Amino acid sequence: MRILALDASTEALSAALFDSRAPADAREIFEIAPREHATRLLPAVRTLLDDAGLELRDLDGIAFARGPGAFTGLRIAAGLVQGLASGADLPVVGISTLAALAARVFEQSPTATRAQIVQDARMGEIYTATFERDAMPEPTADERVMAPHDLAVEPPEIACRAGNGWSLVFAAQAIHAAPVAVDAPHALDVARLARPLFAAGRGMAAASALPVYVRDDVARKPGAAKG
Repeated sequence: MRILALDASTEALSAALFDSRAPADAREIFEIAPREHATRLLPAVRTLLDDAGLELRDLDGIAFARGPGAFTGLRIAAGLVQGLASGADLPVVGISTLAALAARVFEQSPTATRAQIVQDARMGEIYTATFERDAMPEPTADERVMAPHDLAVEPPEIACRAGNGWSLVFAAQAIHAAPVAVDAPHALDVARLARPLFAAGRGMAAASALPVYVRDDVARKPGAAKG
């Protein structure tokens, strides 16, 4: 099964090409490129396909990091996935950005059984969820957006930490900064998490490639009351 995967949910962007028949040969382009997602993501896709000698029609599906994350980046990735998948008549799968981070934690830390993910949500808030190790990272509760000082921080010996929002938590709660396992999500982890969903026939139509923001009031100013 050949899967193209995209992530543009943070200041980083990445594209990956994953073949379940040869997982060791997976390819990924990963860049820290703030505000360049619109111009760099499609060329990264083209490079991956050209290097592999493939066309879109040779793929089995397209996966993308659906969020939560940066609003503009999520819209860019979703729009690109819709266009590519529609043109090639391919199914799509959206994967939680937080789950992709947890998957990388569990891949890099084989003994870890729990991962607490914190991403910068801007506007003085964070996105967060905690995952337990399973065949796929299993969230212990719904993804949430909250103020950094409201997060119940799990001890590092209980849960590995990942995400680019931990500095906000450390500052808000006057916690001594501790190592963070992974900062940015990777498209390769998005592809790996999408594979069993495609295999189970759970791919969706191209038009269903929509971002998940978690925070509904995108334009709300910091500190403004929530409805």
